Amino acid sequence: MWGFMLTITAIPAFSDNYIWCLADTGNGRALVVDPGQSAPVESHLAQNSLVLDTILVTHHHPDHVGGIADLLKAHPDCRVVGPAESPFKNSTSQVHPGDEVVWEGLTFQVLGVPGHTLDHIAYFTDNNVAGRPVLFCGDTLFVCGCGRLFEGSPGQMRQSLQTLRSLPEKTAVYCAHEYTLANLKFARSWLPDDAALADFEKECLQARDEGRPTVPSVLGNEKRLNPFLRWDDPAVVDVARSYCAKHGLAADSDNAIFAAIRHGKDHF
Repeated sequence: MWGFMLTITAIPAFSDNYIWCLADTGNGRALVVDPGQSAPVESHLAQNSLVLDTILVTHHHPDHVGGIADLLKAHPDCRVVGPAESPFKNSTSQVHPGDEVVWEGLTFQVLGVPGHTLDHIAYFTDNNVAGRPVLFCGDTLFVCGCGRLFEGSPGQMRQSLQTLRSLPEKTAVYCAHEYTLANLKFARSWLPDDAALADFEKECLQARDEGRPTVPSVLGNEKRLNPFLRWDDPAVVDVARSYCAKHGLAADSDNAIFAAIRHGKDHF
């Protein structure tokens, strides 16, 4: 029954970040993911009569952890869960891939997803919230995109996305940025004849025109649309091979095809 008491809300931060708030409306407890700023979180908590007791951290970048120090001043008993091997040292509960995090009856699996950064982790629960499993993936997977490779290799990132791609198709994907329209512009440039991509772009344009987030997405749709999850899709492979020939890049493996897609987006 408790699952019907849980809500997930996007708290906008900076220009395009989402801080996710998972709340148990039955007891007023709240968990937030990657709070890069404290003020929007405090405002949301106050407006909804919530008490913050847990913070989940996916990686160390300032736009994901910058608000934690101030939040801890206001909520000194709050638990901070974050990657053990990380430049971010203020976690009160350090976790490794394979560990579990329990909150209000939900059990999150900690997934290792290096690539964007080497410390990057994601949190997945197959306990349904609003009828779907939940993935908090930070900057690893975006709607029709993936994170830039600031620290990891293309091979690491492809393997991380393979880990996410293997989750249940109905999983709700809660990423940390509203990058969807820019990602779709690139995807459509690579696959201009992909009708499903064209239709999805129209849906997302309408959502943004109406002030609605395009996040969360659904993993099954990402597998069908997102070029960064389609390194073995013949349509994407053909484009990647032509791109590699033009730019003198290797195209002899899944990792090479993925690297070409990432190179294309980085130079788009």
